[in-house]
Amino acid sequence: MIGRLIALLTLLLAAPASAETVARIASPGGVLSAELQLDPEGRPSYSVQRLGREIIAPSRLGFLLLNAPKLERNFALDSQSTRSFDETWEQPWGERRFVRNHYNELRVRFTERTGLARSLDVVFRVFDDGIGFRYEFPEQPNLANVEIQDELTEFAVADPGTAWWIPAFEWNREEYLYNRTPISAVGTAQTPMTVRTDNGLHIAFHEAALIDYSGMNLASMGHGRFRAALTPGTDGAKVRRQAPFPTPWRTLQVADSAGGLAMSNLILNLNEPNRLGDVSWVRPMKYVGVWWEMHLDRATWASGDRHGATTANVRRHVDFAAANGFDGVLVEGWNVGWDGDWFGNGQEFSFTRPYPDFDLEGLAAYARRRGVQLIGHHETSGFAAHYEDQMEDAFSLYQRLGVHAVKTGYVADAGQAKVRGADGRILYAWHEGQAMNQHHMRVIEAAARHRISVNAHEPTKDTGLRRTYPNIIAREGARGMEYSAWGNPSNPPEHEANLVFTRMLAGPMDYTPGIFGMRTRSPQGVQTTWAKQLALYVIIYSPLQMAADLLENYEANPRPFQFIRDVPVDWSESLVLNGEIGDYVTIARKDRASENWYLGAVTDEEGRVLNASLGFLTPGRRYRAQIYRDGPNADYRANPGDIAIEERIVTSTDTLTLRLAPGGGQAIRLVALGR
Repeated sequence: MIGRLIALLTLLLAAPASAETVARIASPGGVLSAELQLDPEGRPSYSVQRLGREIIAPSRLGFLLLNAPKLERNFALDSQSTRSFDETWEQPWGERRFVRNHYNELRVRFTERTGLARSLDVVFRVFDDGIGFRYEFPEQPNLANVEIQDELTEFAVADPGTAWWIPAFEWNREEYLYNRTPISAVGTAQTPMTVRTDNGLHIAFHEAALIDYSGMNLASMGHGRFRAALTPGTDGAKVRRQAPFPTPWRTLQVADSAGGLAMSNLILNLNEPNRLGDVSWVRPMKYVGVWWEMHLDRATWASGDRHGATTANVRRHVDFAAANGFDGVLVEGWNVGWDGDWFGNGQEFSFTRPYPDFDLEGLAAYARRRGVQLIGHHETSGFAAHYEDQMEDAFSLYQRLGVHAVKTGYVADAGQAKVRGADGRILYAWHEGQAMNQHHMRVIEAAARHRISVNAHEPTKDTGLRRTYPNIIAREGARGMEYSAWGNPSNPPEHEANLVFTRMLAGPMDYTPGIFGMRTRSPQGVQTTWAKQLALYVIIYSPLQMAADLLENYEANPRPFQFIRDVPVDWSESLVLNGEIGDYVTIARKDRASENWYLGAVTDEEGRVLNASLGFLTPGRRYRAQIYRDGPNADYRANPGDIAIEERIVTSTDTLTLRLAPGGGQAIRLVALGR
């Protein structure tokens, strides 16, 4: 109680004095509402209430500009309008087939009372499970060229609580383990950032529809108040745009439970509908690849005696994929440029010339004959300008060879990507700055022209653009499985239960699960059980799922491998049955192509017993539950491979008791039988 009083006092002191509410909008069900205020000096702010309780205290709005006076004060309300919207739209692929998009919208125009008389629109869309708001710069003579130095947008969390976050502006981009701290102890955080207040409310802060703008981070101002911290540009301005234009949406997903956050469609709904037309060529798939062996240092990306991307090795992977019902084979290190210091010299990469021991044309034809496709790989070392010089030729080559998906990579320290300026000079850029967001859109649009899907690693953050451009089929953007191959530390047991309620709120992640060989170059090895590795195919959503381990580990363990063979990658429905951030989570998903359901549950370093009601199954129907669970002696430290596989018949009236070992999990295939 004392902590809340201190937090409220601090927020009141920082809030605009004697502000008058000038506009208000509530969600369709009256759960959330937003108010816009103006103080006597004409400074705009907003606040958010949930069921009558303030959850975001008055928070400032506005901009610092590089080429004009700031947009922050002397505003008056010029006009306001509201509308309601309700639709159900269909995803071409995704966590669920149909998505309801139901919100009430408030649009206000603020105009300066003195001086330049510039106008700024603010638009709020209020859903029952979250809020999105953005600025729109209208066309006007006194602000045609907009050079943004900083956003003044604030988020003042009204109650104390706990935050899960990773640091912004560090060298390793998004690839950090999550901090769990009091909200008041957050530094400068990347989004999504998730908080749980002391009264149990969950709020996730992020953004949607990040196009031609700089990515937003959150800088703590103390006592639960955060300010937007835009990623730097290549010169003094963080964003340069011609009016009219909108900013990305600033988003708050709000729920009583962690699972409620993961069920939200807010980020997708704040993006525009599909612009590509027919996207039947975008294919979710499972794949194997020439990849993990390099992370284990059993092979190299570079040419030479230990080169991984050889014709013989790739043929072996194609044969394995065809025999086990997999759709694709990823091949890394196939193209000229990996020798020497590729990390710092991306200019050596060719995206059309293979190494002499890799028969690209022959392998693509061989894969097609076997009903498999190669998955392309374009590592750029962050040299975006060099990639763009070859991109059209590279995509044309892939289209001719029947390669319909490509994994791109931007391995470079943060702030060390390379783009081409307007004068042709090479400039250094941040991965989530405006220049790199422009680059990623050029890649997506070029790939679409050649009917190619893109899985970007070391990417810009996911903000739901897959709705508008469905060929953005997956991305990395977090600490993936490779850290369990060589990281010190490797990914800890809590990592995946953190990801579900933080990074995964943004969208799909190519996490690359399915490891059975738990001893790696990392001193800790893979800190999960085998059953948890299987469960990750359900827990960590991606329409591209890799069976990441060495082929021999699957060949030696056909019974647990069967779940990887069976599990789909495209779903008609997804349900979070239970979960707590960083502790545990249980998710059920229904196959889009059948009546079968799949269930995954994972825990952190603590063993747990969870209950999972099967009430989501069709009433009156029987299902064969194929259960892959931790064995009686399973433990991620001492006995990760102890797995029990069994079957039983279940119905919608059953509740399963899931016993999870420390670092463990459980994966269940629910095969629909007759009534």
